[in-house]
Amino acid sequence: MPKKFIRFAAALLVGGSLASPLYAQTSRGAATLPAAAQNFTPVEKAACGPHWGRYCRPFHHRVCRHGRCWCAPC
Repeated sequence: MPKKFIRFAAALLVGGSLASPLYAQTSRGAATLPAAAQNFTPVEKAACGPHWGRYCRPFHHRVCRHGRCWCAPC
């Protein structure tokens, strides 16, 4: 009997956690979308571009680990 109770309780916990809905940004709404788009800053890669670096060719950066250095692609 105790095993059945533990299994039932575990099933209720798992089922309850899966049944709860998850919504993203419910407080903002669609009305503030243009304001959010205005403040958007695109992500740019740092120190990787179409230029030669001190040690590496274009689109590569220097990586040093375990006492060894090499040029890894960005």
